[in-house]
Formats: sequence, structure tokens, C-alpha cells
Amino acid sequence: MADHTNRAAGTRFLAIVLLLTLGVGLAWTQESVAGKPDALQKFRAGSLEEARQICLAELADNPSNIESYVVLGWTLVAMQRYADAEIYATRAYNIRRDPRIIEILGEAFFFQGKNQEALNYFTMYINQLPDGARIGTAYQFVGEVYLRQDKLNHADIAMRTALQYEPNNARWWARLGFVRERLSDWQNGLEAYNAALRISPGMSDAQAGRDRVAARLRG
Repeated sequence: MADHTNRAAGTRFLAIVLLLTLGVGLAWTQESVAGKPDALQKFRAGSLEEARQICLAELADNPSNIESYVVLGWTLVAMQRYADAEIYATRAYNIRRDPRIIEILGEAFFFQGKNQEALNYFTMYINQLPDGARIGTAYQFVGEVYLRQDKLNHADIAMRTALQYEPNNARWWARLGFVRERLSDWQNGLEAYNAALRISPGMSDAQAGRDRVAARLRG
């Protein structure tokens, strides 16, 4: 009977030790995850070089990590390292055609002056993710590409569409005013510049544009 009691006590003791060991291990694992550098957090905080280094380290461990490619792409575009953004986003695109990667490619090509490539990728993003977080931005970039190509009516349509998603974007209103000014659409150009100035009264580009089209309207 005593032997049975001792064995039972020993079993309970081992179970307690095992539970404590598992608990410590779990706590350590949670601490490790919590303490792991967060590239997205660094990116959002503006610590771009730190975000870049974290993403590169993650990709060294897992070259197929799409999330690391996404944050790296955003970071490189923010750093104006557009050729690098193109390289890494192209690698990611060949792994998976994630719409975020597609949008990054559009921006990387745009800022390198590769207009047709930029247009292709922005169009792909719009078609693949019509309710995406950057849908307004994609339409605005499309409008800017068309403006570069002197396709002014196309630019007008794309920029008006962008403003449907972000109607309080003063810079976009000013750019629409500029397109309409280029089209000699003075009245609608004036309205676009005025819309920009209602949102941002001190915007110099909008003020200068409004003065130019107002002078045209006065004859």
C-alpha cells in the first residue's frame, strides 16, 4: 500500500514537473516571437533602413516569404530605391502574383520612367483588386502615366476616378486641374484648382493654376 502511494506521488510529481517545463517553454517561445523585430512596424515608424535589413534577413531564412517581399517593396519605394524595388518585387511576382506586389511593381516602374510597364501593372492591380487599399492611388498613377503620354482625356478620366476614392486629396485635385488646363478646359480646371484650395488653402501649385485659368476665363 505504501509502495502504491509512493508511486502515485511520484507520478503526480513528474506530471507537475512536465507541466512546469512546458509552461516555461511556452512562455519562452511567446517571448521570442514577441521580441522578434517587426519589419512592418519599423516601416510604419519611418525606420526604413531597419525595416529593409529585417526583411532581407527574413528572406535569407525563407526566400519565398511573400510578406517580407511586400514590406521590403514598400520600404524600397519609400527610400526611392526604385531599381531595387523592381528587382525584389519581380522575384516575389514570380513566386506569387500578390496584388500588393503588382502595385509595388507599378510604382517602381513609374518612378523609373518606364511608363508602359507601370501602366500594365497598375491596370493589373485594378482588375485583380478593384476594392484594394491602394485603388485610388493606382488610378492616380494611371492618370499620371497618361499625362506623360499626352493622352489628356484618358488622364482626366483616371484622375477623376481616383478622386472618387479619395475626394479630400488636395494634390490630386490640383493635378486634375493641371490636366484640364492642358485640355484648355478652363472652367473645369478652375473648379478643380478651387477644390484643391478648399482642402489645402496654402497649396502654391493650386494657387498658381487657379490664377492662370482665371486669367484665361477673363479673356
